Amino acid sequence: MNTKHIALISAELNIAARQAENTMNLLAEGSTVPFISRYRKEVTGSLDEVQIGRIEDLQKRYKEVDERRAYIIKTITEQNKMTPELLDKLESSWVLTELEDLYLPYKQKRKTRATVAIEKGLEPLAKLIFEQLENAPQSVAEQYLNEQVASTEEALKGARDIMAEWINENAELRDKMRKLFTHTSKLTSKVIEGKEAEGDKYKDYFDFSEELNAIPSHRVMAILRGEAEGFLYGTINPEEEDATEIMHKQFITGHNASSEQVTKAIADAYKRLLRPSLENEFRAVAKERADAEAIEVFTENLRQLLLAAPLGPKAVIAVDPGYRTGCKVVALDDQGNMLDNDVIYPLEKNYKRDDAEALLRKWAQKYNTEAIAVGNGTAGRETEEFVKKIDFGKKINVFMVNESGASVYSASEVAREEFPEFDVTVRGAISIGRRLIDPLAELVKIDPKAIGVGQYQHDVNQSNLKQSLDRVVVSCVNNVGVNLNTASKHLLAYVSGLGPSLAENIVKYRKENGAFSNRSQLKKVTRLGEKAFEQCAGFLRIENGDNPLDNSAVHPERYNLIESMASKQGSTIQDLMAKEDLRKKINPKDYVSEEVGLLTLEDILKELDKPSRDPRDEIAIFEYAEGIRTMEDLKVGMTLPGVVTNITNFGAFVDVGVKQDGLVHISHLSNKFITNPNEAVKLNQKVTVTVLEVDASRKRISLSMKDNEVAANSGGGGGARRENKGNKPSSKPAAPAPLNDFQAKLNELRKKFN
Repeated sequence: MNTKHIALISAELNIAARQAENTMNLLAEGSTVPFISRYRKEVTGSLDEVQIGRIEDLQKRYKEVDERRAYIIKTITEQNKMTPELLDKLESSWVLTELEDLYLPYKQKRKTRATVAIEKGLEPLAKLIFEQLENAPQSVAEQYLNEQVASTEEALKGARDIMAEWINENAELRDKMRKLFTHTSKLTSKVIEGKEAEGDKYKDYFDFSEELNAIPSHRVMAILRGEAEGFLYGTINPEEEDATEIMHKQFITGHNASSEQVTKAIADAYKRLLRPSLENEFRAVAKERADAEAIEVFTENLRQLLLAAPLGPKAVIAVDPGYRTGCKVVALDDQGNMLDNDVIYPLEKNYKRDDAEALLRKWAQKYNTEAIAVGNGTAGRETEEFVKKIDFGKKINVFMVNESGASVYSASEVAREEFPEFDVTVRGAISIGRRLIDPLAELVKIDPKAIGVGQYQHDVNQSNLKQSLDRVVVSCVNNVGVNLNTASKHLLAYVSGLGPSLAENIVKYRKENGAFSNRSQLKKVTRLGEKAFEQCAGFLRIENGDNPLDNSAVHPERYNLIESMASKQGSTIQDLMAKEDLRKKINPKDYVSEEVGLLTLEDILKELDKPSRDPRDEIAIFEYAEGIRTMEDLKVGMTLPGVVTNITNFGAFVDVGVKQDGLVHISHLSNKFITNPNEAVKLNQKVTVTVLEVDASRKRISLSMKDNEVAANSGGGGGARRENKGNKPSSKPAAPAPLNDFQAKLNELRKKFN
């Protein structure tokens, strides 16, 4: 284990060196982030998944720095140009840009103006002028005229080219200039001439400038997208006078004709070499920072979506709404298996509405349906209204389900494999129903980018995005736990220590041998060895199995410990899990050992108290306001119920049932000042909003949650827990809002998001 890496990581994350080292050792042994976080708390000092993930990332970064440093040292040494001072600088640097600055003078170059001048024999002249002791460089330049250098001016120009390259490659100067760029540079954008009309959505950036260290990430992404689409031209630069002053202080040492030549070389070095180089570097840094923020928004939204409240194992009828082509309907059992499918036409005038109603009534009785899921796409509100008016003879709740990505799933290889005999329309309806039963189990089958809960997801670094999204999915799946006997191979693949191959082997074992009755049987699965068993067992659940602990998050490695606890109480494990008075008699300190500490013991006792508890919220019924279906129905000042559909770093989008989400700018999310929309709202949260502005022609709705926070946040957690009993929208005018400031920001944000 690299001790320097340990020191750097512990310092950067502000954790003890022992925590960093132990975590790095566990990762090296093949342990996963969820396993380490949950079952090795004593070893890591209770580091959470985010911290462990950061250790993993930093370890990878420092390994890359080591590899690059080794290559640079090898290359310079082979050139016989290594010095003790340079070696010390290289070995003490842990920043790639610093290493590259030190390596720059020795880096193999393509042909440059400076290399051409050196080939012409002008390097001695450049050195002489650079010393700034010679007062007549023109006269000296005459000595360097030859077949390749025809005039003194050509000789001086070549010397300036050489000096410009020296200046550009000076590590000390680059460090100073990098600090100048960091603290004072501005991101400026201009419209490309002739593109004004075509690029109107970027109008706010036609003549734009903002401090780079203060500009929000979404503006950076908008400008970069505008550049990529050919409408904008952006630059990142500090004031040229400030840059020139720094360079003059470092390189101008005299006041003579040679100094004048160096001054010209400085100007050339900055404009032709140094500024473009640093601008590209800082453009990449700004993009990387903006990517990181956009990815963070996306991953947090995805986490909230994956952990959305499930209906649970109940029989469901799912409806994928449609007008002319009808509504695709499927009946699912409590595990999401399809029982029946058909097409109904309830929305076309005088056309099979009674038949549609009869079919749904028949299915509800035949399949003992407990809930109906209606997709929230085209015709969703009308279909929901139709279903709610049906008298089923029993209580059947109707839920609107976000169908984003359902079409992607229905056309995917996963869907074709699951339902080869059905077309995409049937598969889409099945996906809608399964999302209601268990959103997590269904959404893991879909590329997260297709779910539509991020911003600029197609513009960010795709490798970083995939890694972050995969981590979130893994975290959510293992946080909730997976039913070993009912989970699909797609869900099992995200369980700690498994992956696609072992997940498929588990499903194959189930088919050949029947349901698992205990966790130990996992060891009989092909290629599932001791390490994989250690990593996955605690996250897999077996209902009504041989051992009640198999339906809990208690790891099998602690079963003997719990048996000892039960024995000392004179009870069985079943009694210990069922009776609180027995558990209260247990003093965890009595069971502390070298292997098991108080942290693990407290987790075990919590799990015995509520085994297999689902950490997700309970599902709540939500209803849109009656009579509000289109943007034309909205009036300024109306107060409406809505659902948060997307969160960005500039605000949240809310569905109020008019087929177009409205924007609640961050300044209108709360009565108090907030810097992150997640401080006020969560994805899928039920909120109350006030209409600020409606622009039907451009399909834009401005909303506010100010003065609605009590209603919006009642129930806590993922959202409101109240049930809207068909509330009519309030037409009472909202309190005056600072519309001028809000409107200016809104106009800017709308263009970028759209």
